[in-house]
Amino acid sequence: MAVGRSSVGTWAMALALVGAGLPSLALAQGSVGDMLSRRAGQEEKSRLLVEGREIVYDRDRNTVSATGDVELNYGTRTLQADRVVYDRKTGRVHAEGNVRLSEANGTVTTSDRFELTDDFKTGFIDSLRVEQSGRDRSGPVTTRFSAARGERIDGETTTFDRGTYTACEACREDPERPPLWQVKAARIIHNNQERRIYYEGASLEFAGIPVAYVPYFYTPDPSVRRESGFLAPRYIHTKALGFGVSVPYFWAIAPDRDLTLQPSGMSRQGFLMQAEYRQRFETGAFNLRGAGIFQQGPSAFLPAPFGAGNREARGSLETTGRFNINERWHYGWDIALLSDKWFLQNYKVRSESLAANYILAESISQMYLRGQGDRSFFDLRGYYFKGLSYADWQKQLPLVAPVLDYDKRVNGPEPIGGEARLQVNVTNVSREAAQFTPAVRGNQSFPFVTRNSLNGAPVVTAYESCAVFQRGICLVRGLSGDFARVSTEASWRRTFIDDAGQSWTPFTYLRADGFFNRPDTTGYQNQQITNFIKGSDEFVGRAIPAVGLEYRYPFVSDQGRYGTHTLTPIGQVIARSNEGRIGRLPNEDAHSLVFDDSTLFDWDKFSGYDRAEGGVRANVGLQYNVTTPSGWTGNALFGQSYQLAGRNSYAQPDLLATGLGSGLESRASDFVGRIQVNPTDNFSLITRGRFDKDDFRVNSFEAQAVANLKPYIPVVASLTYARYEAQPLQGIPHRREGLQPAASLQLTPNWSIGGSVLFDLDRYLDTRDAYASSYTAYAAQFGQAAANANITYRKADLYTVAQTGLSLGYRDECTTFSINYAMTPRLATSGERESDRTVMVRLELRTLGQSSVSQNLATASSADGIASR
Repeated sequence: MAVGRSSVGTWAMALALVGAGLPSLALAQGSVGDMLSRRAGQEEKSRLLVEGREIVYDRDRNTVSATGDVELNYGTRTLQADRVVYDRKTGRVHAEGNVRLSEANGTVTTSDRFELTDDFKTGFIDSLRVEQSGRDRSGPVTTRFSAARGERIDGETTTFDRGTYTACEACREDPERPPLWQVKAARIIHNNQERRIYYEGASLEFAGIPVAYVPYFYTPDPSVRRESGFLAPRYIHTKALGFGVSVPYFWAIAPDRDLTLQPSGMSRQGFLMQAEYRQRFETGAFNLRGAGIFQQGPSAFLPAPFGAGNREARGSLETTGRFNINERWHYGWDIALLSDKWFLQNYKVRSESLAANYILAESISQMYLRGQGDRSFFDLRGYYFKGLSYADWQKQLPLVAPVLDYDKRVNGPEPIGGEARLQVNVTNVSREAAQFTPAVRGNQSFPFVTRNSLNGAPVVTAYESCAVFQRGICLVRGLSGDFARVSTEASWRRTFIDDAGQSWTPFTYLRADGFFNRPDTTGYQNQQITNFIKGSDEFVGRAIPAVGLEYRYPFVSDQGRYGTHTLTPIGQVIARSNEGRIGRLPNEDAHSLVFDDSTLFDWDKFSGYDRAEGGVRANVGLQYNVTTPSGWTGNALFGQSYQLAGRNSYAQPDLLATGLGSGLESRASDFVGRIQVNPTDNFSLITRGRFDKDDFRVNSFEAQAVANLKPYIPVVASLTYARYEAQPLQGIPHRREGLQPAASLQLTPNWSIGGSVLFDLDRYLDTRDAYASSYTAYAAQFGQAAANANITYRKADLYTVAQTGLSLGYRDECTTFSINYAMTPRLATSGERESDRTVMVRLELRTLGQSSVSQNLATASSADGIASR
């Protein structure tokens, strides 16, 4: 008897309910359906829908059988198999052949044989495999379980006997081959309600080879973003700390807050405790971090002032935060309190306040309030600097608070039009001790040297000062006392383009500065600042009105397949009053001055507000651009600056001799230029330089080439070169020159290698001067013959490897592995750069955990505050 799907479904349900007496019933071949009610006594919330090519109802056994592409649906669960038998008496479903159970959360369970309750929540499964989809911090992830036999309980817990777990995909060519890593266990229990995976009698295997055994542990399942528990341990081994291990514990207190405790035990120093508390709010978040230790072996560190060898209690306390006031305003802080400058480095404590440069490092604490409008900007903050190098004397580091920056742009009033702009800067700087630096090598002195408490010998430190405090041979890098400045600049500009295509941009501005100076001439060497500035309190005002015009006239030529060429002469003239009191006012924020193509047409080429360009100046240049249909682009700029009248601000030395040697100190400046070429999207070359106005000698030169060869070979490479001539008036007696090649190679879709090397090409000049100074001093004290016998000149290499980075990495859908080697410079007691060589190995098994180990390969020096014995 052949009937339609709905008729069969209704009739079959009636048979189930009234127990119609037929020995057996075979329904027609084809797609048919059968709706069966749940067992009597249960609330009928969901029904079991059965579909198959053939469905048989057996009254004697009280069973319903389905064969051929069988699909059972119950609620959000779907069971597919070759053959299914439903026992109405026991309420159990037996499925065989290519069985597949899919759930609403994306979990898919496959097996050869299922025996489940009719709601698919409880039962036994033979030869099962489970795939569960989720997300972690890296994105979507799929985890895989397998076992010879499994058991489901209430749809919440699945137990895998002799099970395996991995996040790795099976090999496509050989699915039976073991994955890159997997956990094998006597029992694996996946509790969906707790969202945890428990492992009993577990071993970790790589490529099928056991490498570790753990009797019992658990991990959160991939759906969990935060879970309380122990994190991967961190192993410790340094000369000063000894051997040790750190075992962090993460406590998810609530969805909006957590606490991480990280106790560390070290064989030489004892117990270090670290803690971090984090909390989120609707408008922002903050964290609080602390670390502390009572050292068991202080002698592993140098004595003060070169290390923390005289301290038993050491530690740090830090906090960071940011909160939104509204869409445009927010405030925040980053504050760090340290027991000493070596603590973070000695104990490898993570800190968000660190700021590192080529040689030295410092901790920066700040608080800020910031607002951003469509055409306005406001920033108010304060800074505290903590020097982390033995070369830093804290009394010479400034407290900078407050610092206020405001910038507002509006349309100019009609009928003038254009754009009007208001800029305001307020800065207050306080310093306890003045900082002097010799401009010439023979003017060095070390007035604050103390003797090594271990052997009583004097040790040369970097608390450097001048022997003679005189302009030209001594620079003042920081004044002692309190110094405040208020600067305001109101400007206007408008661009007109005439019928000939010429661009005319008139502009004007008024710059006004007020300096409130309260120098401190007591203690240390503070009295010496009176050789440079007035030693009493004073208020000084400075105003510079200016008017100028910038002119551009682009000549465009379209050469078809040879591209579009644009040649643009540029001229700029600025007339303003002279800068006053040069060298008699503090210079805290305009230390550096770079004159190149990027600053050629700046109205003021100083980098900060403490200095202001004055006089009448003209800036001229020629710019060239080319674009071809094939995508080839290039641009070039060449120009020069001229002091036409008035006082040249760059020729008048201030407390730091800023401007001298910049290329702007003469009436006609050095030439500056830039050439940039992009033959394709995969290659670029940019060079810029400054060339002497008289003989075109190279005074500064930078070049960088970047090539992305991935369309042909999986390589990205770059080469950077820089050379800057000596600036003896600023205490830089030799040229600075360096070369840095870098490259990365994708060996396979998963393996990559990369590295970079920085070559110091001027180091040998310092070595030569150090020998000359030692020879002269020795000969003056003991005679030339003794100097010849005892002072030997060792010829240095023409280059020194100053910094190196090498990396080898592997990454796939389940594993991240990397080995990194870094050699970075550090400053030793003699002032020579020594290398700090570190190897770090990191392994992350996705969804399971990660671990890293780092080892410093270098010997200790006083830069670390660690004793070498």
